[in-house]
Amino acid sequence: MESKHSQEKLSAYLDAELDAADRAQVEAHLAGCGECAEALAQLEALRGRVAAEAQRHAAPEYLKHRIHAALRAEPAGTPAPRTPPRTSSRAWPWAWINLGLAGAMTAAFAVTLTLYLGQPNADDRIEQELVASHFRSMMPDHLADVASTDQHTVKPWFAGKLDYSPPVYDLAAQGYALIGGRLDYLQQRPVAALAYRHRLHIVNLYIWPDAGGHASAPQAGMRQGFHLLRWTQDGMRYSAVSDINPQDLAQFAALLRQKVAQADAQ
Repeated sequence: MESKHSQEKLSAYLDAELDAADRAQVEAHLAGCGECAEALAQLEALRGRVAAEAQRHAAPEYLKHRIHAALRAEPAGTPAPRTPPRTSSRAWPWAWINLGLAGAMTAAFAVTLTLYLGQPNADDRIEQELVASHFRSMMPDHLADVASTDQHTVKPWFAGKLDYSPPVYDLAAQGYALIGGRLDYLQQRPVAALAYRHRLHIVNLYIWPDAGGHASAPQAGMRQGFHLLRWTQDGMRYSAVSDINPQDLAQFAALLRQKVAQADAQ
């Protein structure tokens, strides 16, 4: 058996997908071919690294709903799509291995897999959660668990409900009136959510501890028609979401950052 044909079967061999005759043929070739034995070792190492280091993500709720809806809408008796031939998906990694670029192949495999699965990155996931929470807050009686324009009423309300004390400031004099606060859930932990009103618009501000402890400037984003600003300051992460224009949201963030800096300096 030539090395080229042997290498094309190594992935199937590693996954125990060959019949007895093909498996015996590959094993006999491996016993006398150092090139193919090395290729098999690289493939085993790649599989081990992917198993140990590749990130696994649960499908977000909106994707689950879309899949379920598509399945319900699909006519009965629709034939299942054919599975592509396994040989085509197995052949491409060997070009990298033959060039001795196992590290590059690992990176290419991870990138290709991520793109294929369409999994959101960390920034996408938190922005999805923030916008979803903002949507929920617009439902009746969801905006505030404690409705008050007094920061000295809202801040103590969080005591005992969170393992940290969020900073609370009323910015009514600057055009951003505090409405109240509530508990929310982001990134698998409870967080403080403060609601502000700017003219006819609602601004939701989410605050939770920053594990990294590094201050960062506001990072702007936009998702589903909403503007977002996210930054870290004084050991806390801040995320503001609203449908106001970016300039007004930036002004809100600047005012709040100034308040936090002044409190920290005292």
